[in-house]
Amino acid sequence: MRRLLPVLVAALLVAAPAAAVPREKWDTQVFSLVPAPGYPAYVHVHTNGRVYAGTYISSGSTVPSRVFEWTKDGALLRSWRVPGQHLDEDHGVQVANQTRRGRLVLLETSTRSVLTLDVTTGRFRRVATFPEGAIPNYASWGPGGALYVTDYGQGVIWRLPHGSHTPQRWLESPALAGAIEFGTTGIRYRPGRHDFLITQQTVSDGSDLPTNGALYRLPVRDDGSPGELETLWTSQPGDLPDGFGIGRSGHLYVALAGLSNQLVELTAAGEEVARFPDAPLTGDNGSPIPFDTPCSATFLGKRVLVANQSAVEGDRTHQAILDVYVGEAGRAPYLPRRATL
Repeated sequence: MRRLLPVLVAALLVAAPAAAVPREKWDTQVFSLVPAPGYPAYVHVHTNGRVYAGTYISSGSTVPSRVFEWTKDGALLRSWRVPGQHLDEDHGVQVANQTRRGRLVLLETSTRSVLTLDVTTGRFRRVATFPEGAIPNYASWGPGGALYVTDYGQGVIWRLPHGSHTPQRWLESPALAGAIEFGTTGIRYRPGRHDFLITQQTVSDGSDLPTNGALYRLPVRDDGSPGELETLWTSQPGDLPDGFGIGRSGHLYVALAGLSNQLVELTAAGEEVARFPDAPLTGDNGSPIPFDTPCSATFLGKRVLVANQSAVEGDRTHQAILDVYVGEAGRAPYLPRRATL
């Protein structure tokens, strides 16, 4: 047996899988390329463990938007064509959230609609339509099981009450109007603080330069009405802050969809901790695909998934979901029991 022991040990060492190489903070990898029509929007990590994203298309293309589904390891599984779009206009679909029962909540721009998609049957359903001029962008569940939706085209946050099919103007503010059509983007409700965090691409109410964006805190009063907007952070000119994720530490990881092509890490109080990459503009993140209009940052484990839209250049080789390791787990978006449509 003594003679066999070294042989057995050697065999076990050969058979043992290699230890995973620890990832350093900001290490960036390609999660998946996004097939045609490209232009991925917000990345949604579902409670079923899968990953979903929709696509945006300019009026120069008559190809319908699609909703894509991936495994948590980035393997493309299925996709669905979005019905009923106005294909002669700019059209896009944001997989903005999900219901408690697992249906995807979609925001479609050309018809200004809230849709649901049952991923088990592939059935789409139109739930609500916003008034003319609205550009529904991001959505968060909030108090009372209502759905709160940002409007990229107007200074409005819409509220779709539980059980209703009629959006209400919950908050209208010059601080949300935006300049040169760069309006309100991400929104997340924090139930422990009874507030929303909201990102604004450009500030046009005179409180700052119109080229700067902002992170706002919006408290919700006991009666469900909005409190006063508070500016937690002001971006650099041309950053265009977009979608964001919230870590267990309370830190925010915000995608900057503008010229900087970076992610910024903020404390819960809005103090800027870091930017990645250090140098703006090039988007050089160390992966084969640079940041090119990064427009969301969604937690999956200790990494954030970034939708790389390439909105200006339209570079199909850059239209991808990128995986950025940040070293902490995220807080799941608020999903109350009454999150139904």
